[in-house]
Amino acid sequence: MILGIGAVSAIALVVTSGDGSSDKKPPTESSSTKGRLPSPSLSIPSRIPSELPSSLPSGVPSELPSGVESLLPSLASDEVPYYMLRTGDCFDVDGSRPGQAVKRPCDRKHDAEVVTVTELEGAYTTDAALKKAASGLCREPLDSKAAKQPADTVRGTLVQYPDPAGFKIGIDNVACSLAADGADGNRKLTKPLR
Repeated sequence: MILGIGAVSAIALVVTSGDGSSDKKPPTESSSTKGRLPSPSLSIPSRIPSELPSSLPSGVPSELPSGVESLLPSLASDEVPYYMLRTGDCFDVDGSRPGQAVKRPCDRKHDAEVVTVTELEGAYTTDAALKKAASGLCREPLDSKAAKQPADTVRGTLVQYPDPAGFKIGIDNVACSLAADGADGNRKLTKPLR
């Protein structure tokens, strides 16, 4: 329900005497109403609608634009957008759903574990620039963490970053993860990284 309320505005009156000087009087004082203060008045509609609209206005979309669903978390499963992952989260990836991760317990089979989450700073307009910046942010933490793992535990890295459209709307998280295998492998991690 939308109600209109009128606004009251005060006007300062400038009176000029015959000698060219001005005699400014505040809004609460007037030469004809000495001793009387003005009182505001509001106008409220006398008739308020008794019913609310039963349908939405025409032109309201019933579905999300394509591609937006990868930005939103799925409440029905453990699948989340990569930018919602936190350091220490273990997850599986699905090549057909880029940008998504399925959270898994770290003591069960999983594809990768997040080593660190960092943020991109600066202005990037291309995927190549975003990829280069994200890889640079992940290089040292991933190398350091990989060096502490038992031999043959991790064989790949996974750097997840926003595309230019996502970065433009404020998604700036980069998830730096170690993986059991490269992109085409089928090996799994079975416990948390050291």
